[in-house]
Amino acid sequence: MGRKYKNSPIIEALCEFRFEPGQPWDLTIPGLLYEKIRQRFPLRRQANQFRVSFGPGQEPAQAESQSTGRMQFFREDEKALVQVDRDLLVVNHLKPYPTWQHFLPLIREAFDAYRQVAEPSSVRRIGLRYINRIEIPGPRIELGDYFCFTPRLGPDVPKDFASFIVGIQVPYQNSRDTLRLQATTAAAQPPDTVAIMLDLDYFLAQPTQASLETVFEWLEVAHGHTEEVFEACITERLRETFKEVTG
Repeated sequence: MGRKYKNSPIIEALCEFRFEPGQPWDLTIPGLLYEKIRQRFPLRRQANQFRVSFGPGQEPAQAESQSTGRMQFFREDEKALVQVDRDLLVVNHLKPYPTWQHFLPLIREAFDAYRQVAEPSSVRRIGLRYINRIEIPGPRIELGDYFCFTPRLGPDVPKDFASFIVGIQVPYQNSRDTLRLQATTAAAQPPDTVAIMLDLDYFLAQPTQASLETVFEWLEVAHGHTEEVFEACITERLRETFKEVTG
């Protein structure tokens, strides 16, 4: 993710902030935030959630769409958005992801605007997450040819598995932060490919160790560690398929 790839596997990057309120939540806050960022994020929508309900005797479920209090503000191309709810701010960038140098200013703009209108007292959680979808041609592959983060199987464990999921949590910065790393198979689209989801979620594990004033210092550290781990998870053979852009 520090390197720039022509065929970047990132399908979504997101930065999430959860705050301790400095004043009671006001339903006018999303509107005030929108006024500050509308030049870059002009499209406004209310998020929906789906509720699944069952009839008598656990009959087949019915899904219902319901509005939530979360507001979403999209860029015109709908590839980047800001989400706001009670004591919550999320900045998302969908595929194609540009670079950290382009994503960070979007985060800063939304964070500064939220801080001005909501006046939070402190930060409870910060998270920086990258979700990658990696597609490799062929109905079957040898995982070790492409990944350095794979299931480790003993000599008597069947090797002919159809899917897998593997994950770890790694402490960073004297356990102030945690990186949750997970790899799993995904539905292949198109057919005759192998699809792997590689999810890196770096978050603040000790809320008192970051302040409103040090948020962007924290983010630079988080991005650096996430970038290092991503590159450590893949082999040169897979890296070549991404086609690194230099210069």
